[in-house]
Amino acid sequence: MGSIRNSDTMGTLFMDFRFQGQRCREYTALTDSPTNRKKLEKVLAKIESEINAGTFVYANYFPNSKALKRFARAKLEKAAATVVTEASAEAAEKPTAEPKATGPLFCEFTAQWFKEHEIEWRRSHIRSLRSTLDARLIPHFGQKVVSSITKSDILAYRATLAKVKGRGDKEGLSPKRINEIIGTLCQIMDEAADRFEFTTPTTNIKRLRVRKVDVDPFSLQDVQSILATVRADYRNYFTVRFFTGMRTGEVHGLKWRYVDFEHRLIRVRETFVLGEDEYTKTDGSQRDIQMSQPVVEALTRQYEVTGKLSDYVFCNLMGAPLDNKNFTDRIWYPLLRHLGMTERRPYQMRHTAATLWLASGEAPEWIARQLGHTSTEMLFKVYSRYVPNLTRQDGSAMERLLASRMATGQVIRMEEGGADAGLRPVHTDLYAPVLPAPQAVPKPRGVHKPAQAGASLRGNTSGAMTRRPTDIVLPAVHHKGEPQAPPGPWMRTGRTHSPRASA
Repeated sequence: MGSIRNSDTMGTLFMDFRFQGQRCREYTALTDSPTNRKKLEKVLAKIESEINAGTFVYANYFPNSKALKRFARAKLEKAAATVVTEASAEAAEKPTAEPKATGPLFCEFTAQWFKEHEIEWRRSHIRSLRSTLDARLIPHFGQKVVSSITKSDILAYRATLAKVKGRGDKEGLSPKRINEIIGTLCQIMDEAADRFEFTTPTTNIKRLRVRKVDVDPFSLQDVQSILATVRADYRNYFTVRFFTGMRTGEVHGLKWRYVDFEHRLIRVRETFVLGEDEYTKTDGSQRDIQMSQPVVEALTRQYEVTGKLSDYVFCNLMGAPLDNKNFTDRIWYPLLRHLGMTERRPYQMRHTAATLWLASGEAPEWIARQLGHTSTEMLFKVYSRYVPNLTRQDGSAMERLLASRMATGQVIRMEEGGADAGLRPVHTDLYAPVLPAPQAVPKPRGVHKPAQAGASLRGNTSGAMTRRPTDIVLPAVHHKGEPQAPPGPWMRTGRTHSPRASA
């Protein structure tokens, strides 16, 4: 039997009753008065009559109640239990001959697989993989025999990942994260299938489409503003990052023994991840970066500060490498807010270096080597839209090539803009062609009657002079009687490149 009660904390009335074997408390905004109690008692009496008749619908009375989810879940569980019971009964009546599952439990094989391959992985990968196994895969598949896991099981599990709670208020994991989890599961199942001789269930399971993320590099003007504004003790650090394209772990783990001032090279051999020095991200990341003059000067200045303090180029007062989180929270983001720039990850400094190199006309193969890429595919896929000459299709590049190789005229120094003038200007030499001196008309072959005096002027009704076949044009002559030399083929604005006077 339900009752109307007063809440000690809220000072309002609430209904206390039982439904489907569960105690329900629904609070109201009504104060405790005889009139309000009578109103609620009538409502409660109607609710209990409907409960007894089996017609009570909870949402009709309390549409915003938190109890709705509890009753819905209980309903689903009851339905599932019914289905399982019916299926079990049917299976008992009609037993089917299914192949016997072979192999260990998923959790047992996963532990063995992880232990065998742990030596191959970087610490950061081990940490990420351990989190995936403990939080996602083992709780779901742990007690299943590996050979009993089907393709349908994997696809159904993938569908549930899109509905679980993600970071913050986001519902569902991102496609990238789902691909990582299912990819790990596929590796384990493929290995198990090979060892215990069953058909792997991962065949033809496609990766989810991952939305392309645009890079957001800084313009050259932005870089200049940052270098002019940043704290003096971080100016060298920013110069190196903006003009070398080094990753965060690479620049934080850079040691003085890898800086070759003589050959102007930075030899990337290690990276600093999770508080320890590690091997680089990939084998291709092992590379030699050519230092531009600003980088040489920045490292020279930095050596005076930390060269005798620590093995690390960029370090704190204790000689330890910089902490990435401390850098981003206390230096990077406050600097961008101070300058009124859009907040973006420090990794955009690497993207900035790539776009600046491309915009300056450096060879894509050279840029790929500087960045540690094994091919130029990433450059043209990610960065090409920031480079005017790579995106423009107006034939101007061919015009400049032909002009530079075939022209015989004045060189004009011009400035080009492009898709983002902040990344360039590019200074280009364009050649204005100069017409060659007119050639002498050759003497006609054959016998011709001598022309009468003034014949060359007769018959020209337009009044312009015309040249007959017998006319011969002689070259111009100096006052000393020597033939005039042709003009020099290369003439630049402000000065002329011509044959020497002695010639």
